[in-house]
Amino acid sequence: MANNSANCKTWCISLVSAILVVIADKNKPNYAWIALIPIVIFFLLDSYYLAQERSFRAIYNNFIKELHSGNATFDNLFVLAPMRGFNVVKSLFESSLSFAVYPFYLTLIVTLIIARYLIL
Repeated sequence: MANNSANCKTWCISLVSAILVVIADKNKPNYAWIALIPIVIFFLLDSYYLAQERSFRAIYNNFIKELHSGNATFDNLFVLAPMRGFNVVKSLFESSLSFAVYPFYLTLIVTLIIARYLIL
């Protein structure tokens, strides 16, 4: 999941840069806001990957806790179902507030605003 998160950030920078270069080449600074689309999409995707990683880590920790207490069975060995009470939207929101996600995309948005008003 960490590799997917890194790929999200790499692809986002590449797409936003390419969009800004094309917009600067065509001399259409009002179209710079198109670069917000990949920023938002990759922000959500990156948050989703972090939420999945946290979910799998919680499943693993729960299994280890059962293993050490002697309550683990063979049926629990390969279970990767989400734990009870797991809410995807809540988990996505919590992971989007993580320090690993929001500063990067916030920086991209600030860079886009600077590029739009000062450079283009």
